[in-house]
Amino acid sequence: MEEKVLEFLKTKQKPFKSAEIAKELGLQTQEVTKIIKKLKEKKLVYSPKRCYYAVQN
Repeated sequence: MEEKVLEFLKTKQKPFKSAEIAKELGLQTQEVTKIIKKLKEKKLVYSPKRCYYAVQN
């Protein structure tokens, strides 16, 4: 699932909220929030502003 979320963010080229990502991918918001947390720990995504996430360059 991490790869799915990461790939989504890579293709969109703009920050998204967890709920928006969940809706687009057909996942639960809580699940996406957990995935985002893991991706942030791995420094693969970052938060340019509160509650929005994008791919780390």
